[in-house]
Amino acid sequence: MVRLLPLIVAVPLLGAALLVALGRHVRRAVAETAGCACAAGSAALAVGALVLTHGTAVTWAGDWRPHHGAGVGIVLVGDRVGLGLAALTSLLVVAVLAYSWRYFEEPPRGHAGAFPALVLLFQAGMCGFALTGDLFDAFVFFELMGAVGYALTGYRVEEPRPVQGALTFGFLNSLGGYASLLGIGLLYARTGELGMAQTGRRLDAAGGPDALVTGAFVLLVTGLLVKAAAVPFHFWLPDAHTVAPTPVSMLLSGVMVELGVYGVARVHTTVFAGPGGIPAAHFRRTLLVLGVASALTGAVMCWQQRHLKRLLAFSTVAHTGLFLTGLALMSDGATAGVCLYVLGHAGTKAALFAVTGILLDRYGSVDEHQLHGRGRGAWRLGLLFALGGLALAGLPPFGTALGKALVEEQADWLPLLFVPVSAVTGGAVLRVAAGVFLGAGPVPEERPGRQETAGDEEKPETGGLLRWLPAPMITVAVLLLAGALAVGTIPGLAEGTATAAAAFGDHAGYLAAVLDAHHSTPAAEGEWWTGPGVALGLLSAALAVALAVPAVRRLLPSGGWTGPLRRLHSGHVGDYVAWTVAGIGLLSALTWW
Repeated sequence: MVRLLPLIVAVPLLGAALLVALGRHVRRAVAETAGCACAAGSAALAVGALVLTHGTAVTWAGDWRPHHGAGVGIVLVGDRVGLGLAALTSLLVVAVLAYSWRYFEEPPRGHAGAFPALVLLFQAGMCGFALTGDLFDAFVFFELMGAVGYALTGYRVEEPRPVQGALTFGFLNSLGGYASLLGIGLLYARTGELGMAQTGRRLDAAGGPDALVTGAFVLLVTGLLVKAAAVPFHFWLPDAHTVAPTPVSMLLSGVMVELGVYGVARVHTTVFAGPGGIPAAHFRRTLLVLGVASALTGAVMCWQQRHLKRLLAFSTVAHTGLFLTGLALMSDGATAGVCLYVLGHAGTKAALFAVTGILLDRYGSVDEHQLHGRGRGAWRLGLLFALGGLALAGLPPFGTALGKALVEEQADWLPLLFVPVSAVTGGAVLRVAAGVFLGAGPVPEERPGRQETAGDEEKPETGGLLRWLPAPMITVAVLLLAGALAVGTIPGLAEGTATAAAAFGDHAGYLAAVLDAHHSTPAAEGEWWTGPGVALGLLSAALAVALAVPAVRRLLPSGGWTGPLRRLHSGHVGDYVAWTVAGIGLLSALTWW
């Protein structure tokens, strides 16, 4: 299994290179088939390694192994959380490429392999980031994700709006990348190491943290929080989703944002969790403040949207906040719950974006007001969209509900945050489903003096309006939602996640496995559905329905009090840079104070 780790990253890289070289000389079907085959091959390797690996798999590039705990080699570490994310990423990429089969009207400039090649590069960057045990390699894969994500967001380069959204994406993510690189440089100046395990051991031997270590942590985590779209680093995500092709949105919200959350937890656990790193109380406070702010901001902004892609983007911001809040508890049970929550959320959110893309390509709009009642005949789409909203709200037995329940049981106050945020985001989706697919309520009227981002200017991504539902698109949406349901109904998955979470939080165990080849698997029992967890899930789903019904009938207040919050999302890169700098200051205060 150790030899499989490099192949998980290398297969999509080689596939992308092959498509770039031969894409102009092969038919579109051949290029898309080759892309799907490479993505599926990497997915099979990741799933196989996850199933067959017990403990932590470690492989050193070029066999440059450490001696007496010191070394210069580059390491890939396949623990169960990292392998699980690599498998999730690869499976979602396969789903995206299947959804995209003959998706665009014609390849740009006759290059049939352009889009699948970019997606494979994106897959390689995400898998490499999930598996690397080296800080500088993490930055390289981080930047590969950012560069390819920038290109995919602005894929329709002939139109000005995608280019603007891609520039916002690229600028802010590059700013976060520079901050991370500076933090890595500070750590290297202090420890002389770039490996996560080596750096962690050097910091452990150095004693208590100082200003340099704290500054390095703040800068390093800044870049990861930008990728995670946590408040106040989240501004790029809604703008990118607004203009990105639907398959790209499925990847951005389905897995890339979650990788940013994973990176924050991974860096702290491996590097800064020891006596020479960041005190646990400071790290917990930092994640808690950012998590609550992200959850509340995302939920409020999600409810206010009429552009369906922006609505789903802000729901991603809200759930990122819930993930960070769960990780802030720093317990194995909460980490296991967050892992299950991420799995369920990935399938649910990708399925919702898939349905949104079908709406765009069939009706030429993703504007809730303009689509009102136009989807009455598309009952299958309406059912999928409504089920996705209920899954976001935490309806049992979806995986989102199980992960939510496991986290909520770790602290008595958590339901006060998780239940309303889940209800608001799920209720917003149900409101759209009722209006678009049932024609419920009066036709929405434009509100004078209120500027909103509408979705009526979006163009079909298939070149023309679809007359029927393409089988690949609807099949992918069904399978993604079925996967989210399976997460909450397979007990073995919860048991494996509990074991993975226990190993993930073991700072000393990670260092010993990487540097000393001493492997141990902490014992952990997986939690399953409980009465209170089911009750809280039913409560949040019921609240989502209770919010959606009066919203469809236009009985709720207009939400004018949210005007200042909406105006913060101005679309101006300069404003977003200012908020990023303010976020760095907030991180510094929370970490040092």
